Amino acid sequence: MVEVVTGRLVLRRWRAEDLEPMAAIDGDPEVMRFIGDGSVRTGQETAATLAFMEQGWDERGFGLFAVELRETGELAGWTGLAIPAFLPEVLPAVEIGWRLGRRFWGRGIATEAAREALRFGFAEAGLDRVVSICHVDHSASARVMTKLGMRQERETVVPGQGRPVRVMAITRAEYDAAREG
Repeated sequence: MVEVVTGRLVLRRWRAEDLEPMAAIDGDPEVMRFIGDGSVRTGQETAATLAFMEQGWDERGFGLFAVELRETGELAGWTGLAIPAFLPEVLPAVEIGWRLGRRFWGRGIATEAAREALRFGFAEAGLDRVVSICHVDHSASARVMTKLGMRQERETVVPGQGRPVRVMAITRAEYDAAREG
């Protein structure tokens, strides 16, 4: 069982009891406004997504972690690594991403979780490069990417959606150099 502990968080695999709180996060229009086409997700869609996330872990040995607050055990959302199939022009690639419930925004949780997921990607999963993709207007996610040491690689449009996105990237060498410096 993969589990990573930070100062405030536990990053872990998914459990059945995570469905209801994650469905509430996915059903919040404010959370979802920069995700995909901006639509909220149904409980069934969230259940299918969680199953897909677990399948990624089983197939590749890395994936999207459930992010739990250590102090309360609450599910705050997710962070981790996935294949960004929705943007074929960047493939082959592994993307780091995150999604948190609104009440967890602005507390540094996304950065804390993503830093550990990025470390996991390079140190445990043996990745050589990681990208991150966000809507060009999603300044909060762009700030997290910058805090992770990522640099802008390009701006493009998601096929079939027409939504403009920013692609940021970091290599293992860049990551290692930043940790040493």
